Formats: sequence, structure tokens, C-alpha cells
Amino acid sequence: MVVSLVRGEGRPVGVLALQGDFREHVELIRRLGAAPVEVRLPSELARVQGLVIPGGESTTMSILLETSGLLEPLRARLAAGMPVFGTCAGMILLATEILDGRPDQHHFGVIDISVRRNGFGRQRESFEDDLQVSGLGSALHAVFIRAPVVERAGPGVEVLAQLDGQPVLCRQGPCLVSTFHPELAGDPRLHELFLKNISHPYSQSSLTQRKENVRAF
Repeated sequence: MVVSLVRGEGRPVGVLALQGDFREHVELIRRLGAAPVEVRLPSELARVQGLVIPGGESTTMSILLETSGLLEPLRARLAAGMPVFGTCAGMILLATEILDGRPDQHHFGVIDISVRRNGFGRQRESFEDDLQVSGLGSALHAVFIRAPVVERAGPGVEVLAQLDGQPVLCRQGPCLVSTFHPELAGDPRLHELFLKNISHPYSQSSLTQRKENVRAF
């Protein structure tokens, strides 16, 4: 299924390509009519209007963000309100609190959630399920691989989907996060939702709050 973008065709949209399953995200963004940019350097980050942070290994990504020189430029773009979509490990990096992270692990505090890595189980306990997502209509097939668990969602966080009572898809302002891997199922609807965020007129107060949160990390 291919979904046509209502707005923003041809926009440069980044996918963090340091580690993890970034290629599948690139393909879905291309299918939706945007112009994907694989981001490995600060100069590539500077070109994009939004960023996908894919699944992978969150501590490894944290290290690579620092060694690539992307850590502080990305922190600055997020504080300025850049739309971002984090899946699995990407969600962990965007959270305000990692309950079982390494003391030296970087994260950005973009969305007011507390997460626990591998909360749904290790690799052998991976699974798939169909989710009802607010505003999407038909069910969304979701792939959970070493998926984190959202143990707390702050009052400003909108929970768009749950599984067994636990949030698995959340949004706060121009930040969208999922515990699962939507790119592996090939359904582009969440990526379309993210791309629409790029041109969404968020309030100055919400962006000010994001800036304060990001500066705290």
C-alpha cells in the first residue's frame, strides 16, 4: 500500500544511519514521496526537516552519536523543535528517563516518558501483534523485537496505542515514538503521520517546554 502525502512532497527527511535497521525506514519515506537522507554527519543533519531514529542498540547508538560528532548538533535541533520519530531504540534515546540504562548513556528528554529496555523480553521472546491506533482506522501490524516498555507517560503525552494496557505508541508535540518496529511490517501510515508533523504548527509554549527538557540532559 502506498499513501500519498497531503503536504510536504519532496521534503528532505533524515534517517539516522549509524546503526540499526535504518534502510527499511529510508524505503518507506521514499515511498511516501519525501526525499530520505541517511544521516551520519552533522552536515547531513543540517539538511533535513525531520529525523527518524531507528531501532537497534541504544547504548551503541549513544556512543556512535558522540564519536560521529552528531550528539550536540542533534540535541540543538531537537531543542529547536525539529520533528522526530523514534522506534524501539530510537524511543529510548528520546525519553526523559531510562530506568535501566548505563550511567553514561546519552538520551535527549524530548518526550516525557520513562522506559525500560527489553521490557517485553529478549530476542527469543520477540513477537508480532495487531494494534488499534487512534486515528488510523484499521489495525496496524506491529513487530516487537527486544522491545522496551513505557512504564510512565507524563500528562503532556498522548498515548495513541496500547498493548495489554501498556503504551506502545506515544506522541508529544512534534515527537512520535513507538516501542515496536513499524518499518518491518511495511505499513507506511505511521511514517505518514510523522511526515505530516513536519508542517504542523505547534504552539510556542510546547516548543519552549521541549527546549527546557532537552537542555536538562
